[in-house]
Amino acid sequence: MALLYGVETKHVNQAVKNNPDKFPDGYIIILTDEDWQILRSKNLTTISPKSRVFPKAFTEKGLYMLATILKSKKATETTIAIIEAFSKLRALSGALSTINQTSDSNQQKKVLKQTGIIISDLLCDELQVRDTETTIEINFAVVRLKHTIKRK
Repeated sequence: MALLYGVETKHVNQAVKNNPDKFPDGYIIILTDEDWQILRSKNLTTISPKSRVFPKAFTEKGLYMLATILKSKKATETTIAIIEAFSKLRALSGALSTINQTSDSNQQKKVLKQTGIIISDLLCDELQVRDTETTIEINFAVVRLKHTIKRK
């Protein structure tokens, strides 16, 4: 998160430490010593110095709270991007549940097209493609979704 927000890790850790009331249970996941050892053993090439502070993972709510504390321009831009991504994920979830609830094949095709657009926005926003075709294929238990993206 520090990299995304354009600050040093110590500033994120300090923000959390100085504002415990903004990070109740469920806002941050802090790795245990056992979790950290497993993670380090699976990533042998990682340059991770021995630290007294275990890594943190922020939930969606925790990210919003962190954004209220970090006030740089980059933090604001990152927060907007994160909010947009979560919003698209919610829209995708809603569209997928609609597909399962609808028996009309025309309505399903319409929703599948909308779903494909959401997926392409989520996955390919930064992708610069010229005169080529990218295909995203995702298989769900109930529905198979295939969406072709052409970007210029």
